Amino acid sequence: MQTSFTLAQLADPHVAESEKILRACVHCGFCTATCPTYVTLGNELDSPRGRIYLIKDMLEAGRDADAETVTHIDRCLSCLACMTTCPSGVHYMHLVDHARAHIEKTYRRPLLDRAIRAMLAAVLPYPERFRATLGLARLGRPFAPLLRRIPALKPLAAMLSLAPAHLPEKKAPPAVRPEGTSRGRVAILAGCAQSVLDPGINEASARLLARLGVEIVAAPGEGCCGALVHHMGREADALDFARNNIDAWMQAIDNGGLDAILITASGCGTTIKDYGFMLRLDPAYAEKAARVSALAKDITEYLATLDLPAPATASGLAVAYHSACSMQHGQKITRQPKDLLKKAGFVVKEPREGHLCCGSAGTYNILQPDIAGRLRDRKVRNIEATEAALIATGNIGCMTQIGSGTALPIVHTVELLDWAWGGPKPAALKDIRLPAPSAQEASRSASVPAP
Repeated sequence: MQTSFTLAQLADPHVAESEKILRACVHCGFCTATCPTYVTLGNELDSPRGRIYLIKDMLEAGRDADAETVTHIDRCLSCLACMTTCPSGVHYMHLVDHARAHIEKTYRRPLLDRAIRAMLAAVLPYPERFRATLGLARLGRPFAPLLRRIPALKPLAAMLSLAPAHLPEKKAPPAVRPEGTSRGRVAILAGCAQSVLDPGINEASARLLARLGVEIVAAPGEGCCGALVHHMGREADALDFARNNIDAWMQAIDNGGLDAILITASGCGTTIKDYGFMLRLDPAYAEKAARVSALAKDITEYLATLDLPAPATASGLAVAYHSACSMQHGQKITRQPKDLLKKAGFVVKEPREGHLCCGSAGTYNILQPDIAGRLRDRKVRNIEATEAALIATGNIGCMTQIGSGTALPIVHTVELLDWAWGGPKPAALKDIRLPAPSAQEASRSASVPAP
């Protein structure tokens, strides 16, 4: 794509980076076929190619964002399916991140929109505030249908509808010691929303890693990864969260070292792996951020590097594996979770249109509930068509979104792996019966003499 930025504009490193990305685009349109909003809405401006033109026009003219540009950028899920599809290597993620930061600085949103976004930024990244807010949301749930009738209040209705009826009991992280010879030393991101909605995910990770001989190191002070505010264009807040986590993890690195920083929410993983880019211009943090990003790994990415024994429980259950966008497109992790599930004795079913987003996308299912609902329903239809007994995925946002549209139990991939390798059966599967053994398996079992 030809650009005409001035030398003065290109003196801004953010503009210079965006100009380089824009020049890589060749207008081929391959991205439109895999873009969830274009597939859903059919509007060229709701495709990556259309948004690229809008961003180019806005940045090149050096003007403030206008209502039309904001509308179409807001509809972007940041699912990054376009980056997987693009034959030219256009780094759309960094381009749309810059556009969102520019919008946040130059565009004044309507009052209710500003208030809702400010509330999300002030609540979601902080576990104690989030827990308290969810308690209030349960009281407000009956009013959701009424709020849904008022367009400006649909995000509030979506928040109330997505709030769980019950929250897991709050408890301190378990003290888990590695068994046998140490095979590694890692930290696990506690995070924000996931630690409130489903702390059992990290508990399962800790149990499994301990049985495999991996030491888990505490990193006091770490918190939200910054993804939630980053995708709302609140760049200063996102960088503050990043610096806070880097400081916490660098203490652990300097006091004994870390083989990896493990993340069990793939949306967080995509952001943490990008810390090196986000803080590239910060002389005090650039090197440390790059070091942290290099150590960041999804839990399945790390487990796939270990020599795992035969599973203790091979259930034979059919599992529909939903690959979160942040997993398959953001981190390019496509094989490891499925391979681990198969090794654990599950039958892995892959739904049709697996590349399309479920509509969660951080706060998207709150801020864009209509589009998110259509994407969720499409995803659920494809998952249920597999006739699997349950759903596995690696992102708490997807679990919440998909779970709001289906009766099938949905669990984190690591919970199934923990169960297979000696841990408890996930609570969500309490009503699921294991498949009856085949005649050959029954015969083989019967031929084994009793101890």
